[in-house]
Amino acid sequence: MVSTKTPVCNFDTPAIDFNLKGVDEKMHSLASCKGENGLLIMFICNHCPYVKAIIEHIVTDTKELQTLGLNAVAIMSNNTDEYEADSFENMQKIAKQMNFSFPYLIDETQEVAKTYGAVCTPDFFGYNADLKLQYRGRLDASRKESAPIDVKRDLLDAMRQVANTGQGPIEQIPSMGCSIKWK
Repeated sequence: MVSTKTPVCNFDTPAIDFNLKGVDEKMHSLASCKGENGLLIMFICNHCPYVKAIIEHIVTDTKELQTLGLNAVAIMSNNTDEYEADSFENMQKIAKQMNFSFPYLIDETQEVAKTYGAVCTPDFFGYNADLKLQYRGRLDASRKESAPIDVKRDLLDAMRQVANTGQGPIEQIPSMGCSIKWK
């Protein structure tokens, strides 16, 4: 397991379309996932300790963002041949167990992760209503263990700002996580 940090946000980079199968067995695209005020694209997986430490916060924060017209989608791009915990069947189990209110998609070819420049799990890409990148930072101060409940909620605060103004914060702290497991 290699710990990796995300690059700095490249403001106004347009979101790139995708068409991926979700754990609901349906196909999902950028347009079908977008909310009125934007979209949070999250590259996550099932086995990463960084994701496991924050998954409950992801679930609660995305539900709050949906009330602001910001939808979310999670994409799993790891090599499932090498990481059985990240298999489609296990994605379905995790989505059900954690009660995901957002689509959880499999990127079997890894092309979507490559196109977006995703480097780790978790890797967050926050887009405004025009689908221009406004946030590429961390969820909060959590690492391989959850941060205290009263910690600053970087992602939630940033995406609230995006929903209200269309602009993300200038200052962003990179996300940290396990490298994507490339084929």
